[in-house]
Amino acid sequence: MQKPLIAVLVASAFFSLNAGAADLIQVYQQALANDATFASARASAAAGRERIAQGRAGLLPTVGLTGSSIKNDADNSPWNEGQFVNNPITGTPTLVAGSGSNVRTTEYTLALTQPLFRWAAWQTYQQSKLQQAVAEAQFAQAQQDLITRVAQAYFDVLAAQDKLESTRAQKTAVTEQLASAKRNFEVGTQTITDTHEAQAAYDLVIAQEFAAVNDLDNKNNALQAIIGTSPAMLAPLKTGITLAAPSPASPDPWVSSAETQNYGVTVSQLQVELARREISRNRAGHYPTLDLVAASTRRDVGGQITGSGVAKNNGIGVQFAVPIFNGFGVTSRVRESIALEDKARNDLEATRRQAALQARQAYLGVNSGMAQVKALEAAEVSSQSALESNKLGYQVGVRINIDVLNAQRQLYSTRTDLSRARYDTILNGLRLKAASGSLREADLAAVNNLLAK
Repeated sequence: MQKPLIAVLVASAFFSLNAGAADLIQVYQQALANDATFASARASAAAGRERIAQGRAGLLPTVGLTGSSIKNDADNSPWNEGQFVNNPITGTPTLVAGSGSNVRTTEYTLALTQPLFRWAAWQTYQQSKLQQAVAEAQFAQAQQDLITRVAQAYFDVLAAQDKLESTRAQKTAVTEQLASAKRNFEVGTQTITDTHEAQAAYDLVIAQEFAAVNDLDNKNNALQAIIGTSPAMLAPLKTGITLAAPSPASPDPWVSSAETQNYGVTVSQLQVELARREISRNRAGHYPTLDLVAASTRRDVGGQITGSGVAKNNGIGVQFAVPIFNGFGVTSRVRESIALEDKARNDLEATRRQAALQARQAYLGVNSGMAQVKALEAAEVSSQSALESNKLGYQVGVRINIDVLNAQRQLYSTRTDLSRARYDTILNGLRLKAASGSLREADLAAVNNLLAK
């Protein structure tokens, strides 16, 4: 009994060691299972898949069973054989008695109606197909949004961690510089000014550390809101990674794809077609309707009445209705739907322009980000060299304390900016594909390969 338990505990321990740092794919899988916004979109898509069945129902036959049971207490006036009155419930002629009492009439009718020509029902069916397509496009857009939201939250946490680590490294360096300034002041080789400058730098970096800790907590909370649990330690980017340029290396193909394949544009295009169908559906208020009708009726009359018995009737035929005047309601609804179609077309144009703008901005963001990364990598090397030179100059007396502090500040600021530039470039690459409608989970896996597992 104990050996299986020990095996499970050992396996769990090894799993915990191997899963110490969660990568981007693992965080994304958690978001798929726990993100409330995505779950809402998934439920909305499931509801949208029922639209076609509902729209088709208006073209299929309807079958109904109606019945009534009526007791009549008649007077003693002479009874006219064959006298019928309309049934107050079903509206059908019912045999009644002129004499006797306790007469009960029981009637059942099984009726079928099959629409033959109902233009409004046909347009509703066509609209249901479009509505389901809208639901699917919106769900696909929600999937893309989840990818970008997860990546944004993930790299925001990494950037906050980098900022905190850089601040603490700067704090360590400033602490050493403050201690050195105090020792040199005590032995008389430096003035109190150097000590004050080092103390001011130390106080500033302490304040920056508190701000960095708070920012990291906020970013972790933002990620937790997506994945539903407190995030584990996240895998960082590999050192010395090379970011790939967009392919194709021109903004025009990306913009063209965004104007036609962006899911927001697709939804707007479907909305225009829906509005056009709505015009036709409203105009159907002027059109006649034609139905095939069939009915089978059984009537049972019993009681103190001559001629009691059972009557059966089966009938089949066509039924039509021609609208003549409805108070101008149909005309008003047609005008309304025409105006709404015009609105949908303008919304489509606005959405298309916004998608093109997002694609251009993301493309420029990737290119400028790559150039910025390259420049900051060179600046990091230069800042490191400048710091070492200032430290050496400080030791031989040709540099003062503030020069070393400024060089340290410049180095750590450059490192923070470099990591942020890398993250922004990666995110702009995902946004570029999202704007063009081509973002997939495989793109997230490619980004995941840049992480140190």
